[in-house]
Amino acid sequence: MIEDLKGNESWRMFRILSEFTEGFDKLSDVRWGVSIFGSARIKPDHPYYLAAQKVAELLADDGYTVISGGGPGIMEAANKGAFQQHGGSVGLNIELPHEQHPNPYQSIGLTFRYFFARKVMFVKYSMGYVCMPGGFGTLDEFFEALTLMQTHKIYPLPLILFGSQFWGGLLDWVKGTLLTEGLISEDELEVISVTDSPREVLEIMNRHRDWKMQKIAEAQARRNRGEQR
Repeated sequence: MIEDLKGNESWRMFRILSEFTEGFDKLSDVRWGVSIFGSARIKPDHPYYLAAQKVAELLADDGYTVISGGGPGIMEAANKGAFQQHGGSVGLNIELPHEQHPNPYQSIGLTFRYFFARKVMFVKYSMGYVCMPGGFGTLDEFFEALTLMQTHKIYPLPLILFGSQFWGGLLDWVKGTLLTEGLISEDELEVISVTDSPREVLEIMNRHRDWKMQKIAEAQARRNRGEQR
């Protein structure tokens, strides 16, 4: 059922607030979260499914919490890889008229009615995004993260496009059209990596985690110096 958001029902505001409250409460202990996006339509025997599962296994083994959209396809593969390695496996499910049903590999599961509340959870609790092949939803998450970084609404985080053949055409257009026309800057693309290697995904995330830990240590040192004064 399509919901008319132009209505003035005050109850809707309480439902939206409840989704944010539950999300913040249940995810408050998530540390080093990595979101894995991708199509719900990819089957378990597909190479992309198996690659997503391997990526999640490697991340979970190295102490990361894997976050997905909670549904089937690539989302299931991501949760399955983390869950079977006894790592954190978060599913941010969404109510949809078709396709979406929660997969069974979630150690923490949330269900949202509103996409924007769900998106906030992805951004707030992720230190990096892995975009496996997917459709409009995957593109939406990818470009929203790029926009938030471009406008300095969030700190830089790695955006990894997994599958060079799949993503090559999109990047050719971005560089050949948007960049050539001066609609974006070259430095705004520096956060994007393209790979076909699950191991390289882990290496990219580890470098970013090391950078974040260094920044945290530097900030703590500055605070300590201030207290000593």
